[in-house]
Amino acid sequence: VLTSNSFYMKTWIVLLLWACAHQSVNAVALSRGPVRRKTKEIEGRQDKDLLRRSKRGWMWRQFFLQEEYTGTEHQYIGKLHSDMDKGDGTVMYVLAGDGAGTIFVIDSNSGDLHATRSLDREEKPFYTLRAQVVNKKTGLPLEPETEFTVKLHDINDNEPKFDKEVYTASVPERSHIGTYVTQVTAQDADDEMFGYSAKLSYSISQGHPYFSVEPNTGIIRTALGPSDMDREQREHYQVVIEAKDMAGQKGGLTGTTTVNISLTDVNDNPPRFMQSIYQFSVPEITKVGSSVGRIRAVDADVSRNAEMDYTVVGGDGLDVFDVSTDRNTQEGILSLKKPLDYEKKKSYTLQIQVQNTHPDPRFLSSDAKDMATIRVSVEDVDEPPQFEKISYILEVKEDAAVGTVIGSVSAVDPDIRRSPVKYSIDRHTDVDRVFGVYAGNGSIFLQRPLDREEFAWHNISVIATEFNNPEQTSRVPVYIRVLDVNDNPPMLASFYETFVCENAKAGQKIQTISAVDPDDPVGGHRFLFSLAPESSVRANFSVRDNGDNTAGIFTRRTGFGRMHKSTHLVSVVISDGHYPMQTSTGTLTIRVCTCDRNGNMEMCNAEALTSSAGLSTGALVAILLCILILLLIVVLFAALKRQKKKEPLIISKEDVRDNVVSYNDEGGGEEDTQAFDIGALRHPEVMEESKLRRDILPSESLYPPPPLRRTLVPSRENADVRDFINQRVQENDGNPTAPPYDSLATYAYEGNGSVAESLSSLGSVSSEGEQDYNYLSEWGPRFRKLADMYGGEDSDWDS
Repeated sequence: VLTSNSFYMKTWIVLLLWACAHQSVNAVALSRGPVRRKTKEIEGRQDKDLLRRSKRGWMWRQFFLQEEYTGTEHQYIGKLHSDMDKGDGTVMYVLAGDGAGTIFVIDSNSGDLHATRSLDREEKPFYTLRAQVVNKKTGLPLEPETEFTVKLHDINDNEPKFDKEVYTASVPERSHIGTYVTQVTAQDADDEMFGYSAKLSYSISQGHPYFSVEPNTGIIRTALGPSDMDREQREHYQVVIEAKDMAGQKGGLTGTTTVNISLTDVNDNPPRFMQSIYQFSVPEITKVGSSVGRIRAVDADVSRNAEMDYTVVGGDGLDVFDVSTDRNTQEGILSLKKPLDYEKKKSYTLQIQVQNTHPDPRFLSSDAKDMATIRVSVEDVDEPPQFEKISYILEVKEDAAVGTVIGSVSAVDPDIRRSPVKYSIDRHTDVDRVFGVYAGNGSIFLQRPLDREEFAWHNISVIATEFNNPEQTSRVPVYIRVLDVNDNPPMLASFYETFVCENAKAGQKIQTISAVDPDDPVGGHRFLFSLAPESSVRANFSVRDNGDNTAGIFTRRTGFGRMHKSTHLVSVVISDGHYPMQTSTGTLTIRVCTCDRNGNMEMCNAEALTSSAGLSTGALVAILLCILILLLIVVLFAALKRQKKKEPLIISKEDVRDNVVSYNDEGGGEEDTQAFDIGALRHPEVMEESKLRRDILPSESLYPPPPLRRTLVPSRENADVRDFINQRVQENDGNPTAPPYDSLATYAYEGNGSVAESLSSLGSVSSEGEQDYNYLSEWGPRFRKLADMYGGEDSDWDS
């Protein structure tokens, strides 16, 4: 309290000194007097008047005004006075600048300066104004303008404000006392140069005893030791920091902020198994690599600090089982490394160890591990038969007789009861049924002859099935190689056709020949060539074996006559050198031709010329394709020409009138059966039920179709005609846009002996029989007028 009183006492002393200085400054007046200047007389000029200059009779620097004035009257700032003001009311004070006339007003007679409203230093700390003295009567300035400043004195009217409403920070758990967490900062809008209004002090109002804050800097630090800052016990803290101005003294304004502090994890907890013994059972047919089960250890840490590794460290299943870590769930996956056999071993025991992947030596030792025991029971399963080998390779000669046994396969039931096994061949792998197998012992034998040149290998599958449980089957691939036997004679490699010149010399080589053999002897082929003994050209040509499976054809005499004999056929005997020896005879065609000096052929016989001049197969195919394309073009062109554009009978809808159609080609009546087929009238069902007219634009019917008037007629043909006419009448009545379309057809000759007599309507008016035309009114509005015309009273006709 004493400190606070002394502070306020100092403040009042400063204000008192400021007021005294203010009054003395306002009362300062600068003397004003004339200044005479001496003049010089100059020849040829008159004396000049004395020049006078007025000095400024006032001068102000600044005024001070306290902010946030709460009084009802205008706040007095100070008094302006000039030496020009003699108190006789002839001068007037004028104010200009920031807020002149609105915020600041001046008494024009006395020079008193007032503020009209309360001001806020935080909005604007000072105002610049200009004052001037003018003559009331003339309005002329008596002195130049003087600029001065009105400064606002600050009061403690703004509380501290933090940069953020909520801060977020983190610090590792197990941190030592005084570990830096974060720093908070507050700002005060008051004038920090005047008093302690902007001097802040920080304190913690919520968060004891875990954290502390430095009063001057706002730095937050831990306040407890490592054992008390454990994330696994408490992870989140909410700390409230308070900032107070006036250096934290009583009466200062305060502002608060919230700091959410989280403890980050360190690896200070080892993993622990949830149970000490795990038990699993696995069928003996489980495949290698399959999962047997999962074990789990827990770690109170999180993220990277909770990663762990599992290891098999003991037991009788070290080489049978393996354990790995699922990085997503941190579980241990027990998997199978080797096949199981219930008949050999029924159970296994394993020792499993778990430890952190990334241990922190500051908190955990290298021996921070946990152990658990796993017991695995093997379940007995009815297993399929097992073959002694995973595959079999058998060999058989291609000349082996049908029924020959070429080998065998063997399979046994691995179960304790040793069920008998029967064998069969998967016929999908032996479609031709070349092989068979004895069901009892697995011996494979031939069912059809073999040919190595057709198939050198046969791949089949043999199936083993338990007698007691046919669903238990297994299969094994059997590869059968067919061994070669020398059963094919060698043949000429191609069809040889060569020529010999008429002027050929004796011993001249004219062709080299070779042979092929589909057999595949072990030591390779060795062909022998010789001239056939029965060959008639022995005196003309000879065969010389080259020893490399080729032979040369040589001439044995000089000169050949093309006119005498144009073609020679040479028979060559080819044999192989294997057992049993195979021999064949090939024929070589030699033509006699005329050659030049260098042995180039110039002319051969007629057969050779014809053969050489013939077209190739590709050329013939191309010619045929071109002919076919031309034929298709002609047919298409003819089809297009047959299509004629049919014009409508009525070109325009406006052109509605009766048409007279004149035919130059007159029909021959009913006797002319070639002109028109009346069968279409007798069988209207073959025609389209609804056919659009081509002379008008079709549209939907506006009137419902009238009912057909049917009468019993004795003749079937007349009924068909009537139905056809009724159908056409119905189509026309139902189309309101169709104009009346009457045609007059005149026939010069209608034929002799017609049962229907004349078809012309011109002679029908002479009929004297009475007709009932009332049925015409049932055909619709188009025929109602016609019924009225023809169906009137007899008197109408008589008149």
